[in-house]
Amino acid sequence: MRIAKEDIDVKLEIPGAVIRQQTEFGDATGLGKISGEYFSLSAGVDTTPLFLGLDGDLCQCPHWGYVISGQLTTTDANNTQETVNANDLFYWPPGHNVNVAADAEIVMFSPQQQHSHVINHMKEMVKG
Repeated sequence: MRIAKEDIDVKLEIPGAVIRQQTEFGDATGLGKISGEYFSLSAGVDTTPLFLGLDGDLCQCPHWGYVISGQLTTTDANNTQETVNANDLFYWPPGHNVNVAADAEIVMFSPQQQHSHVINHMKEMVKG
């Protein structure tokens, strides 16, 4: 399966972030359906306020991805940080927040049900 970035549904667009999610993008044994996601994020974006109310106030969904451009840092429940840069492959285990240091474009693959829950939560947080 292939899909162009422009054809991926925009699930959330707020100042500094555009979140696209293609559901039904595959199946991973034990994880169920996978979604393919393309995020465009501006420097300064911090997911901390968007994840308030989730378990541990953190994204509890694992992600596998690639950084096309930019720089992002994840922080876990133990305050351990990891920075990813352009051209890096990454795996973010459950239990993280993300801070964008430089404008970023990333592609991620995530368990669809889990990440849809997180995206829907973020949408509700933006509504206020």
